[in-house]
Amino acid sequence: MNSQAASGHIWLIFFFFTHSAKGNLETPSFQPGILYQYHYSLEMQLDYISRLPLRGSWMQAEALVQVHLLWRNHVGEQLLQIQLQDLKVHYDSEHEKSQNVTRNPSTEVVLGKEDTRELQLPVFLHWNNGKIEGLYGEGEGKPLILDLKRGLISLFQLQPHSGTVTEEDVSGSCQVTYVVSKDSTVKTKDLHSCTRPKFGFTSVNKIFRVLWQPTSKSFYSVQGGLIRSVLSEESHMVFPALKSSPGTKIISRQQLQLLSSSTPGPAEALGQSIQEALAGRLEKHQPVSIVSQPFKRTCMQCPALKTYLKTLGNRRVEMDVSKVSTTWRFHKFIQMLHDAKKRDVLQLLRKAPENMVPFFIDASVAAQSTASLAALSEFLDFSNNRQVPLLEQFLYAAAFSPRPSKELLRLVLDKLDGKELAPAIWETGIIVIGTLAGKLCRMKLCGLQEVGLGMETILRRLGDTTENSEIIIYLLSLQNALLPETIPTLLHYAEEGSAAVSGAAVSALQKFSSQHITVEVKKAMRRIFHQKRGNYEKTSRLAAAEILLDNEPLPMDLTNILLATKELEPEMSKFLLSKIQTSLHSQHHPARKAMKEILKDPQINNYNYLSKSGSSSSFSGPLAVTNDMLSTFSLELLFTESGLLRKSVSGFMLQSHDHQLQAAQVSIEAQGLESVLGESSTEGQEEQELMAGMSAIFFDVQLRPIVFFQGYADLMAKVLLSSGEPTTVVKGNLLLMDHEQAIPLQSGLQTVVKLRGALGLDISATIDMNIWEQESRTSVKTRGGLAIDFTAEIDAPFFQASVKSQTEAEASINFDTAIRFSGNPVLMCLQLTEEQLPYREIFTISESSLNQSITVRKGRRGTLPGCELPLHRANSEMCKILLTEAKEQ
Repeated sequence: MNSQAASGHIWLIFFFFTHSAKGNLETPSFQPGILYQYHYSLEMQLDYISRLPLRGSWMQAEALVQVHLLWRNHVGEQLLQIQLQDLKVHYDSEHEKSQNVTRNPSTEVVLGKEDTRELQLPVFLHWNNGKIEGLYGEGEGKPLILDLKRGLISLFQLQPHSGTVTEEDVSGSCQVTYVVSKDSTVKTKDLHSCTRPKFGFTSVNKIFRVLWQPTSKSFYSVQGGLIRSVLSEESHMVFPALKSSPGTKIISRQQLQLLSSSTPGPAEALGQSIQEALAGRLEKHQPVSIVSQPFKRTCMQCPALKTYLKTLGNRRVEMDVSKVSTTWRFHKFIQMLHDAKKRDVLQLLRKAPENMVPFFIDASVAAQSTASLAALSEFLDFSNNRQVPLLEQFLYAAAFSPRPSKELLRLVLDKLDGKELAPAIWETGIIVIGTLAGKLCRMKLCGLQEVGLGMETILRRLGDTTENSEIIIYLLSLQNALLPETIPTLLHYAEEGSAAVSGAAVSALQKFSSQHITVEVKKAMRRIFHQKRGNYEKTSRLAAAEILLDNEPLPMDLTNILLATKELEPEMSKFLLSKIQTSLHSQHHPARKAMKEILKDPQINNYNYLSKSGSSSSFSGPLAVTNDMLSTFSLELLFTESGLLRKSVSGFMLQSHDHQLQAAQVSIEAQGLESVLGESSTEGQEEQELMAGMSAIFFDVQLRPIVFFQGYADLMAKVLLSSGEPTTVVKGNLLLMDHEQAIPLQSGLQTVVKLRGALGLDISATIDMNIWEQESRTSVKTRGGLAIDFTAEIDAPFFQASVKSQTEAEASINFDTAIRFSGNPVLMCLQLTEEQLPYREIFTISESSLNQSITVRKGRRGTLPGCELPLHRANSEMCKILLTEAKEQ
């Protein structure tokens, strides 16, 4: 900052600290025949929020501002002509020094002739007792230059008395609070309240959003009705919700200080109205909005799809989706496809090597442009069974979309309507319809025709079918939609459905937040848990109990659940008590306080109730904790009374700023295995069908369940014909974070913030059943490459600056289960291992002007060591036995 601006800044701060008496200002106005000249300075700073010693960008512009009154009337309305002259721009040259460029401490930027001429064109302000009523000029002109004028004009808006009002200025229509003293005013603008033309988008899941923390204050000195000085300061902290470092801090400061008021100035115009006064000055005066209009910078160096197509051959290109290099390539193709034409996207899909087509389908869905969706619609043939893998790739890419559109849902609905589909595609498609409808509703687009059609399709077909397998798929679709109006339907199937249907319905109800678990829902869960209307399978009963425990539990429910454990089967009782103990160890569990009070009763808190034998357990604990995120791992194991695994659920949860995300949850379920071992089932009144399968949730999206085997014949066929190859659960590139936001600064400059985060994911599962050795082994392997690109850009007619951070990491997590049935008790070993995790962060600062462009980069990298996560003591003891025996053999 130059010495003149600095001294003015200090003087203003001193002034406002020494004038504290509240009152009203004299109504601000300008006098005819006088030319008022102000010194105007604009300062902008763009910095990183980072631990690295990396300086951001700094820029200052100075100009002379001339103001004179053209017209006025008796009620206080005035027409002012405001004109900028002698603009000088300086920017920080520290980055030039790092590039061995020798210059002065500040470098002056000279505008081109055309921009200089346009900047000096006057604007006309309709001013009414300090309020901006209208703005006029010769035409719209260049958006960036017009925004600078809007920022200057907005400084002239103030009111002479204290209070909170809604005002319209360069920031939009905002709530503003005035505190008026004798000769001064402090104006505080609530930037979160501002409404302005819609621009940008954000991810549906709040955990992947961008946090924006703005402040804005303006200080006015008014004497004798004349604005003597204005100091406007604002700051913006912008960072991804999951990680507040790195982020961006934007500081903008404007200062207007009266230099002189001299006569003779321009003569006052004649006329009875503003329009007549304007007509004497401008032949074609046009009204100009005071609100800045968002604009999108055109990327001049971005790769074009048409150029890439020239190099596309038929040779096979090997790509590992779990590698971060592939994920960055995914970023690049999304950018390409945003601006591509339909014919080019279609050519890409048709001409690409076979193994590359799934990658391009993922990128086309992520881009979600009109052209890319149209190309996908033409390329995908849902009646072609040879395209089944590609069709499922498309459907899952749609389900994971961070901000789906009505056009995407319409495409899915059209492709599924009235066609003979492969079972896997039908099941996946139904689940995806519910997913997209639910996401659109969370985007406040529930009223769309496509959403209504999608939900009507699911509910109508659900009511028409009696096949349990189909009912379960529709219930999973409702689980992904998570719409409160479907709760009565879920309650019906929870109480009236078969064992498998009831379990699916209760599991869907578990996903709803506490505000939707009403009295009616709790009554139904009590009936299921306590079996008031019939017998329910144990997994349904336990899920019902969890709903009662996790959603503002009543002391009555807690007491009854504890008392019921005395009558339950040992393994079921053991599991439930383990859940209760987990809640006691969690500081934020809703049942913790009430449970501690109940356990003060010795008739309940005793060995008879709380010490149950069995292997079932429930465990939850933190994996990683930062200022912005808590990552937890949970594991639930439910065994049969014969000691066989009935169900295991392992999950990873992310919590950040009062929002949470089920990053991953894998459920492996088996039933009827007693019959294989020559034992009788103790569950229910009928022998259960032999079955084993897996169900997975990733990023809050329930996937189509996978059946490993169903029935004895199927089991024997899988055992005899097993190739040992893993079954793919999900494989592809997912766009998790997609955010674009325009932040108008009081100065008229505009910041555009972009966040894009993608994940290359490869999850596979294997199950190995050895009937003769009476052993079972399952393995779920998860590999992924994460790439996050965060950018903040500022544009001015004379200067552009951006800061960018790129974060990348590769992770691999294995969850292995080994069970030996031959012993008594059954031995089971669970192993959750994290391989070493390499990561890298790159920080880039770019500055460009008419003179030159400069880019500075810094970065850091490292590797987190691998580890095996401890689960619980009993598991560790069993693992020691099994691993020791394996070594001896």
